[in-house]
Amino acid sequence: MNFEPHYASLHPCPTSRQEVKEGAPMAGNRPHVLAVPLPAQGHVKPLMSLCRQIAKHGIKVTFVNAESIHHKILSASPQQDEDDSIVMETVPDGFTPEDDPNNPFTLLETLPKTMPQSLTDLIQRINSSNPNEKVTCLIADLSFYWIFDTADKMGVEPVGFSPPSVACLAFLLHAPKLLEQGNLNINGSLHNGDAISLSNDIPSWRKDDLPWSFSGDPKTEKVFFEIVKGYKEASKAKWWLCNSCHELEPAATELLPNVLTIGPLNLLDNNVKSTNFFSEDLSSLCWLNAQADGSVVYVSFGSLAVFSQQQLDELALGLELSGRAFLWVVRPDLANGSRVVYPPGFGIGLGKIVEWAPQNRVLSHPSIGCFVSHCGWNSTIEGVSNGVPFICWSYFADQLHNERYICEKWGIGLKIDFDEKGIRSRYEIKNKIDMLFSDKKFKENALKLKELCSKSVADGGTSCNNLKKFIDHLHRK
Repeated sequence: MNFEPHYASLHPCPTSRQEVKEGAPMAGNRPHVLAVPLPAQGHVKPLMSLCRQIAKHGIKVTFVNAESIHHKILSASPQQDEDDSIVMETVPDGFTPEDDPNNPFTLLETLPKTMPQSLTDLIQRINSSNPNEKVTCLIADLSFYWIFDTADKMGVEPVGFSPPSVACLAFLLHAPKLLEQGNLNINGSLHNGDAISLSNDIPSWRKDDLPWSFSGDPKTEKVFFEIVKGYKEASKAKWWLCNSCHELEPAATELLPNVLTIGPLNLLDNNVKSTNFFSEDLSSLCWLNAQADGSVVYVSFGSLAVFSQQQLDELALGLELSGRAFLWVVRPDLANGSRVVYPPGFGIGLGKIVEWAPQNRVLSHPSIGCFVSHCGWNSTIEGVSNGVPFICWSYFADQLHNERYICEKWGIGLKIDFDEKGIRSRYEIKNKIDMLFSDKKFKENALKLKELCSKSVADGGTSCNNLKKFIDHLHRK
């Protein structure tokens, strides 16, 4: 299938940067950005990283979370209250007695019903309290496209932020047309063919790895696809900001005239105050200091993935069979909502287990040899920008396509395959780890991508220039 994008053209952007000393007060009216992330770890964190870059240039930033998300962040990192560079605000979750507050996807259903009015009230309060710092721009997660109506109503410029890859964004923006053309049915399944291709230079999307895919959970998959149906409203945003760089995804970037790649954001944000939903265990860094360079297998599946105890047993035994030092992030709910039970004597003398790690700092540590990952885009971009090869264990949604980028397009990783029982066996895990460490091409390719990412965010690089353009535009609003 050919991709024929029909999006509003990008508004002209000044080519010269209005130099503003970091932290300097603005004369007269001060630009003010209101930022609203989708309520998930992988969306809150990169948007906050972007907001920190914006705040460095004398622009006021107010960051808006749902109340339950704000509570998670403060519980994990109480020092957030001490950060005065960005104002933190909250809006009600909108839960009813029938809603399950423990389901991480419930907010995707409740917030669209209550947040528009909550944001309207918040903007009115901000504007009336300080007329010289009225909200001039609203940056919202593109999955919350309905917020752009609120921005228009309040006279605020709407800007979209997309945490996944540019390729994923291109597919999501094209999905409403695929639905109209009958290539997708009303449930989000492929109606014609087994795959969809947007470009010869981008891996295709197969029927089982669409961006809203969630194997075994049709209810959540339906929630995801309902969001995607509304992506045709994304054209209301005058800019689409992506945590990627042109050099990583040139073909995808060229499909979207409105996109500004401004990443990898993890290379720009060195703020130790995190926006994690879990407390970081800094002892992992001390442990890594005692390991040989390029020797450690780092294992982390992000904030949402869960597995059966049987599958976790196989992973534990596979790590043990590899005979390599490992750092494994094991959330308290990783075993289908429960704590993991380890095989007797597991990991003694070989590995370290933590509930959460400072991932970007871990991946930049010289002792890391490979990353066993769920391939969420944040983890993908952090691994790529630090030159780390991957063992891919994708879980759902865009992770399935990110895995194809890693293995097929970039050549920096290997996929762990299921056996006939749907289990990734200990032997498959061990073999893929052995293969990755024994073939230098994976590390060599990863280091080449690291260099591309570094140049992109450096002065004169594509992401650096795009960020300057956007910040310049904010000052001229």
